[in-house]
Amino acid sequence: MAAPKTTVWHLDPHTKAKHDLLKFYLGGWFPVLSSYNGRIVFLDGFAGPGRYDSGEPGSPLIALDTLLTHSYFSNMKCEFLFFFCEAKKDRFESLSQQVAGYKEAHQPWPENVKIQLVHSEFSDTITSLVEHLRSQKRRLAPTFAFVDPFGFSGLPMSLLADLLSFNSCELFVNYMVDHVNRFATAGNVDHHLEALFGTAEYKNVGQDPSRSRQQFLHDLYERQLTDVCKFTYVQSFAMINKTGHIGYYLFHGTRDVKGVELMKNAMWKVDPGGGYQFSDRLAGQDVLFTESDVNTEPLRQAILDRYKGKRISIAALEQFTLIHTPYRKTHLRKPVLTPLEKAGVIRVERPGKSGFPDGTWVTFPS
Repeated sequence: MAAPKTTVWHLDPHTKAKHDLLKFYLGGWFPVLSSYNGRIVFLDGFAGPGRYDSGEPGSPLIALDTLLTHSYFSNMKCEFLFFFCEAKKDRFESLSQQVAGYKEAHQPWPENVKIQLVHSEFSDTITSLVEHLRSQKRRLAPTFAFVDPFGFSGLPMSLLADLLSFNSCELFVNYMVDHVNRFATAGNVDHHLEALFGTAEYKNVGQDPSRSRQQFLHDLYERQLTDVCKFTYVQSFAMINKTGHIGYYLFHGTRDVKGVELMKNAMWKVDPGGGYQFSDRLAGQDVLFTESDVNTEPLRQAILDRYKGKRISIAALEQFTLIHTPYRKTHLRKPVLTPLEKAGVIRVERPGKSGFPDGTWVTFPS
């Protein structure tokens, strides 16, 4: 007998894109973090029933499968702890069955992969976990927290800050900006919104003529992730619904440049145009351009403006590209620096005969 629609539901294109982002990112995150930590944690705060109505895997199974099928998995010796949190009884029972079935299909189960299913509200789970760690005077192991709710309640900014205070912890959160925009000035859910943002400034939405309501709410949430959660780097990815409006943003917060690089790589795979967005309207259609067609002129001009008359290492140029532009490291060398060198615009000092290997220095014209 099929599960009712309240338990499982259809996999929308934007949800598939969200899962692709998660899969691409974890494919890089697992080997990087496992190489220098004894334990790493994947936390799914709103885990759901495990599968969709046509059998597609949900985020818990995607996370497990990304690890177990990874080409480098046999070399990952650390302990992997998966926390799957789901509050609704029917979804939790379905999730438990799906995880059990996945484990049964992957015997012998690796001893270093542990799964904990948690039947409670996300906020209650995190509160208990943080209190336990504090009582034990311990800190959470490096954690990737995937927080994907249906609305905006139960996601207090202060709680996320407590959970993710460890330097190697990262956040990937679904921020339902369309719902927030709808209720921001209604006055009947202010306690949820103040907890969500950690401030009452959302009430100023619509008062800034230079920004749309949605952009104001995007920027406020981004700022709070930086100021309250102390994330050094915050990136967002827009999910556009069938009406052509942004339904929600996926925010990624990290304190490590490597995390920025991994997430940018994932975002460019989902949106080869580099617009950091996915539209349900274009789902299933061939993209109009590929990454090889990307216009890197803005990156070229940004670098020439920023480093006019200076001698800069290739490492510094890569970091500028990652942190201060929408581009990836792969857009720097061949698409930008090689033509500049051939045109005689820049002077290159390199340890080898060609390319831009580590140790290369570039002098820009004044």
